[in-house]
Amino acid sequence: MRGSWQRETALTANMANAETPGYHRQEVNFESTLQNAMSSGTSPEEVEFQTERLPEQAGPNGTSVSIDEESAKLAENGLDYQALTDVATTRNEILKSAIGVL
Repeated sequence: MRGSWQRETALTANMANAETPGYHRQEVNFESTLQNAMSSGTSPEEVEFQTERLPEQAGPNGTSVSIDEESAKLAENGLDYQALTDVATTRNEILKSAIGVL
């Protein structure tokens, strides 16, 4: 959830700076970071997600941001975050049930 939240922050910064000349898109690729952590045996709680500035070709307005692309990525990330929230909620309900709190 932290990685998805950080991506949300990067995407909204991209949209806010869509008309800022010289601005370069930011991205957080938390899926590959988590995959690398899992394959190396690192706990997900110990993972540090990095926001990367992407050097891309600037468009006619002097920026590399496309509002349409960022909006689509923001919507997709929102769905991912909701799914992660649902999983965490279900996990907590199972744990409460197992220890007899419900």
